[in-house]
Amino acid sequence: MQFELRPLQGALAERYRAEGAWDDRSLGQFLSDSLLADRDRRFRIWSSTNPYVGTVGDAYDEALRVAGGLRALGLGPGDTVAFQLPNWVEAAITFYACAMLGVTLVPIVHFYGPKEVGFILRQSRARALVIVSRMGQRDFLAELATIRDGLSDLERVIVVGEPSGDDQIRFDDLRTAEPIAGPVAVDPDGAALIAYTSGTTADPKGVVHTHRTIGCEVRQLAGNQALRDRASLTGAPVGHAIGMLGGLMCPLVNGRPLYLIDGWDPPTVLKAMVEEQIAAGSGSTYFFTSLLDCPGFGPEHVELMRYTGLGGSPIPNAVSERADDLGISLVRSYGSTEHPSVTGSQHTDPREKRIHTDGCPMAWVEVRTVDEDGRDVGVGQPGEILTRGPDRFAGYTDPALTAEAVDEEGWFRTGDVGVLDAEGYLTITDRVKDIIIRGGENVSAAEVEQLLAHMKGVAEVALVAAPDERLGEHGCAFFRMQPGSDAPDLEAVRTHLAAAGLARQKWPEELRVVDELPRTASGKVQKFVLRAQLRAGQ
Repeated sequence: MQFELRPLQGALAERYRAEGAWDDRSLGQFLSDSLLADRDRRFRIWSSTNPYVGTVGDAYDEALRVAGGLRALGLGPGDTVAFQLPNWVEAAITFYACAMLGVTLVPIVHFYGPKEVGFILRQSRARALVIVSRMGQRDFLAELATIRDGLSDLERVIVVGEPSGDDQIRFDDLRTAEPIAGPVAVDPDGAALIAYTSGTTADPKGVVHTHRTIGCEVRQLAGNQALRDRASLTGAPVGHAIGMLGGLMCPLVNGRPLYLIDGWDPPTVLKAMVEEQIAAGSGSTYFFTSLLDCPGFGPEHVELMRYTGLGGSPIPNAVSERADDLGISLVRSYGSTEHPSVTGSQHTDPREKRIHTDGCPMAWVEVRTVDEDGRDVGVGQPGEILTRGPDRFAGYTDPALTAEAVDEEGWFRTGDVGVLDAEGYLTITDRVKDIIIRGGENVSAAEVEQLLAHMKGVAEVALVAAPDERLGEHGCAFFRMQPGSDAPDLEAVRTHLAAAGLARQKWPEELRVVDELPRTASGKVQKFVLRAQLRAGQ
């Protein structure tokens, strides 16, 4: 399938090839090389319903057979295949199989409902879907049936579990097919995968990565993670970029075992860490703080996570400082599905840079900060972040979104606001669409959140714009508290912010306490959901 994209070309592309940022391998060849480097590496999945213990080599052999089964169904290069599976071994096998066969893969996070799934399948024009039949109380096949008539391109439904109709194919039948010999050769500039990301738009955005861009990203991120001292357990869904990279690809490049869990349950994770002597808690801030807040967390877990990396959403300074107080070296990174590895800090960086900034640009990556007119701003001045590099996506499935986000010179408008210091370290301060306009004055949500996160017992806080008849908008703070801690009232919040010296007009005027915050698959808080709730009077 062809999309109207805006890939990096010309002198930049020549430079990336000449300097080794890009190579000519397909994603399948790249993964095959990594999988076969050590077939005996352990592969374990924690699940209450579908646990798995095997080796990387076992997964590779099954992937070749499933690829053979897909080929027998008439699928190959140029076709699009989607999968919606939890963090089970079948998800890994499907991912590797599709890469080997050279089809364009469309991972779908397993908690998406019919609305999102239908949109993704229609827009990507997927010819086949690999889907779980049931998980917990959800009947995925029943949900698929409600949108099936509108999916004219979908020819094959392959089911992990028990099919519900004669037109469906058992995944287990593909596992007995004649295997393909190895990775199928494809154009490295072609679409390797389409990762759908949710954010501020009503529908998910299809992010197209080529074989070159995703291969560069995996090597880039794996190189940054190689400094950590042990394998890590991944809880982010493999249907999302963070889980896919951290769970299925980067460990292979680093020569490490694969460890996944199909539902983030802190007590189970803490037990698994000790049992396998592995780390956990990297990725989104939520994964990290949920372990620290769990009653079973102890010194033995601190020892296993001495080196931790966080990214995927803004990291409050309070979290970085809490990690530092525990003796955990925490590094921060910044990126997105569109440009996964923009900046990152190192464990060897000065403490202040390591815990209070999001690091320096990765190799070959360029970063600019600009004002509303697109003019570069000076050191220490906030501006919208523009990025460019060999792991930057080729474009969206929607050409209008591509034209809006990527300029003719290849710069990607992230929609994030940040500050570059004199040494080139970047600090994310806000989102362009995450600024509260109170009585005509802009209020940075991130600035207020950083201060509120230091209040006693606060596990997490999100500040969003609430409608205000008098001022247009005012700030509403959503608090998630640590277990056993009482939430502050509005007076306590005002006293805390006054002591911190924050201007009065920036103080929130409304508070909510929640058990959980709405999140994307990567753990990022979906502030647009909170804003919609407030507008609806909920």
